[in-house]
Amino acid sequence: MQTFQAVILGAIQGLTEFLPVSSSGHLVIFQHIFGLKEPKLIFDISVHLGTLIAVIFFFWKEIHAIIISISRFTILYFKKEVPFDHVYKDVDIKLAVLIVIGTLPTAILGLLFHRIADQLFSSVVLVGLMLILTGLLLILTARINNYGKSIERFSIKDALIIGLMQGIAIIPGISRSGSTIAVGLFLGLERETAARYSFLLSIPAIIGASILGLKDISANPPPQLIPTLIGTFTACLVGYGALRLLVYIVKKGRLHIFAPYCFIAGIIALIMGL
Repeated sequence: MQTFQAVILGAIQGLTEFLPVSSSGHLVIFQHIFGLKEPKLIFDISVHLGTLIAVIFFFWKEIHAIIISISRFTILYFKKEVPFDHVYKDVDIKLAVLIVIGTLPTAILGLLFHRIADQLFSSVVLVGLMLILTGLLLILTARINNYGKSIERFSIKDALIIGLMQGIAIIPGISRSGSTIAVGLFLGLERETAARYSFLLSIPAIIGASILGLKDISANPPPQLIPTLIGTFTACLVGYGALRLLVYIVKKGRLHIFAPYCFIAGIIALIMGL
């Protein structure tokens, strides 16, 4: 992999990890264009870590509030100043619990399908079909008018359904951010709540996927360290900007504007793969 390829792939990862157009699908397409026939799993993991850093920076205020609330409640509980059933009355702690619950179906699906990840990432035709499916999902969000549930009304069932959708998004071409935000909106969540939960839910998912890939890194250390580091930095920088843009678009209720792009990219992928 050359340096300019690493920059392009890192920028694509940063843009598409948060914009609802499937980062994994675009990496497959551009690896195909660059003639990188085998999946570059180590590079993929590295650029995903770059976008993980971006989302942590962007949502640091929420993450910090969760840490403080959990720490404060733990201290009060062991001092026997509050009963354990009060844990769910704190909005920040409830958000943390919902993230853990939503991570469970994602983790189960990730473990089940981890062994066939290489096959999934080698099919450009599959990417094309899934991009078209993502476009259909996004365009349906334009017809939603029953959103309004905040974290206070966010249920365990909602978290499980969104987590299940995130697990299904392991298939390249299905946008993780687009599908989870869309499902959140279908469940009646506030736009901002759906976006915030989707991106916070991505943190344990990215960490888990990276841990699963550690054995591949240890067995096959990256021979091109500089391109990998450059791609990771690019993914982080571009990802932060893309994250700000998507949160703004979701708040405006315009998630469906990405549907035409998904249709076009999907058709191009199908032509490339046939």
